[in-house]
Amino acid sequence: MLDSNEAITAHPAATGTKSANASPLANIVGPFTKAGGYYARSWGAYLDGGDHELPVARPTLSLATHALRDEIVLVGLRLRRPLSDAAVYEKINTEVLKAIDFYGKRGWLARPEGFFAAPPAPKDVTIRSYKFRGRTHERISFDSGYQPYAREPGRARWLSYTGNHREYAMMLRHREPRPWLVCVHGTEMGRANLDLALFRAWHLHEQFGLNVILPVLPMHGPRAKGLPRGAVFPGEDVMDDVHATAQAVWDIRRVLAWIRSQQPDAKIGLNSISLGGYIAALVASLDEDLTCAILGVPPANLVSILGRHAGLGTDDPRYRTLELAEPIGEMISPLSLQPKVAPEGRFIYAGVADRIVHPREQVLALWEHWGRPNIGWYRGGHTGFFQARPVQQFVDAALVQSGLVDSGA
Repeated sequence: MLDSNEAITAHPAATGTKSANASPLANIVGPFTKAGGYYARSWGAYLDGGDHELPVARPTLSLATHALRDEIVLVGLRLRRPLSDAAVYEKINTEVLKAIDFYGKRGWLARPEGFFAAPPAPKDVTIRSYKFRGRTHERISFDSGYQPYAREPGRARWLSYTGNHREYAMMLRHREPRPWLVCVHGTEMGRANLDLALFRAWHLHEQFGLNVILPVLPMHGPRAKGLPRGAVFPGEDVMDDVHATAQAVWDIRRVLAWIRSQQPDAKIGLNSISLGGYIAALVASLDEDLTCAILGVPPANLVSILGRHAGLGTDDPRYRTLELAEPIGEMISPLSLQPKVAPEGRFIYAGVADRIVHPREQVLALWEHWGRPNIGWYRGGHTGFFQARPVQQFVDAALVQSGLVDSGA
């Protein structure tokens, strides 16, 4: 990992934890220990020369700072997502086994595209205008309409999360027809000011002339209202993660359908961050007519990344859940679908020192599967993208290169 202010590198062609429910002292000391260990290993990789796929560079003090910041974020995520006891995991395992049987009988484990049903365009759409600091944006909402399949495990529990029943999105649009950019947020986002800032939405709207829409994912922002304690996406409950993924894809596709109902010939692109990159990769593998898909620090498989950060030893009975859920993780992974966006419209950016979404295990796997598209490596960790100017330049260039934005913008 290098300084996030250094240039982004275009390609030419994290460690686990010992205890997920660590003591308060371990939560304080752990990030420093792991960041220091990563710094030491980075010297080895640097002196060894690395490889041709994942760039390496001389470790700096900034490397340790970025690694530490990611590790602190991981501690926060674990505190918000503490592991339950073995009894809870027995219930989770029971649902997983039933789900594997349910999906297997329908052929979806082998052909996952059948699992993701195509939604209709929303009809009863509410749009309200809001003014903040002299600027006006709109907020759009509509009934999601998503429901798990009849007899699909976890269905009743998922439908009890009533905050998810309605989709919300912020919208910056011009009076005349313009291309659209759908920005899909990451974990712990889905809040107006945060999303507008991290996506640089006003820049994309005003300087690039785009209509920008920012949907809220299930269990985030206003859709998290009324959730029981411990219910999060992504989280330890496998079937909640499955339903959240399916609904997120459904809702984004409904947003796309609404845009096309308003502007039939509109060019539409996806821009995404972290968890949003995972959802955007799925949408771009199901929707037939996207101009571009920009995946920022994207996971490729939720089950594997959650297993990595759970820190469960192979002798922990909860480790069995990860083994059982592997087929489901693959079914809802973009690695099991073929991207439909044209090769020239595929873009990925990632941090060479990401401690949350592992560059090799997650990002490179998706990059390979997507046909090695244009990829930008910034010298920072997972949380460093928002202050890395090279990332901003990469996204701007991708919008022009894909044709979503005119080169004269």
